[in-house]
Amino acid sequence: MTDTQSLLAQQSFVELNARERARSLLDQGSMQELLGPFDRVKSPWLEQQGIVAQADDGAVVAKGTINGKPVVVAAIEGNFQGGSMGEVSGAKLAAALELALEDNLKGIPRAAVLLLETGGVRLQEANLGLAAIAEIHAAIVALRVHQPVIGVVAGSVGCFGGMSIAAALCSSLVVTQEARVGLNGPQVIEQEAGIDEYDSRNRPFIWSFTGGEQRFASGLVDAFSEDNCSAMREAVVRLLAQPVGPSRSEQYAFYLEKFAQLSGEQLSPEHVRQLYQGEPA
Repeated sequence: MTDTQSLLAQQSFVELNARERARSLLDQGSMQELLGPFDRVKSPWLEQQGIVAQADDGAVVAKGTINGKPVVVAAIEGNFQGGSMGEVSGAKLAAALELALEDNLKGIPRAAVLLLETGGVRLQEANLGLAAIAEIHAAIVALRVHQPVIGVVAGSVGCFGGMSIAAALCSSLVVTQEARVGLNGPQVIEQEAGIDEYDSRNRPFIWSFTGGEQRFASGLVDAFSEDNCSAMREAVVRLLAQPVGPSRSEQYAFYLEKFAQLSGEQLSPEHVRQLYQGEPA
């Protein structure tokens, strides 16, 4: 590895945009982007609401290899509309997963890596976005029978809403210290439960419950990576090499048993970690 390559490998993964993240994971020279920005496939709805659309609708989809293994990588751009999923971006992710499934049925063992920097559905395209997210869920479930579907949540947008369900459906998840994963975002919880229950401005409090380190310690994600491209790629390579087995969403009996132990009172982060001790059967 040259000095330049070494420096790039140690670069912050979190600070990269979606396209750079995808390229950093793929083997050098193997990235083939599908429906890129020059294809101009963008949302037809945002401009009607006075919002500047993005040429790739904030979703980067590419085929290539990781450590020689055929993969499709779908990366969401968190800096565009908070990584929200609309009709076009959602269709791009769902189609990428469906193409990977078709490859497997043809004998090409193509896995998937989803870079999930997203707040969930795009409110300006609510019903269309929800339908697209449902298609993503179905495509993950269909593909994971054949090959791993690896979810990556790096930061700083996190992964929330309907796309947090997509993350939960993945074969494996890898996170960084800065990542957050949860069904509802802090401001939504505060709005519904009140600031005394959940203060969305208290960053240490928020990360102590939904941050990457806590999710990993609680057994709700499978790998914890340092924030550099080399470490993230190594984590993804390890997860891709694991044999296909029962996904976390299929181990619902274990989690239902844990939920039954909850009293309804606010738990501390330490109690949450203790609650999920042990492995699903």
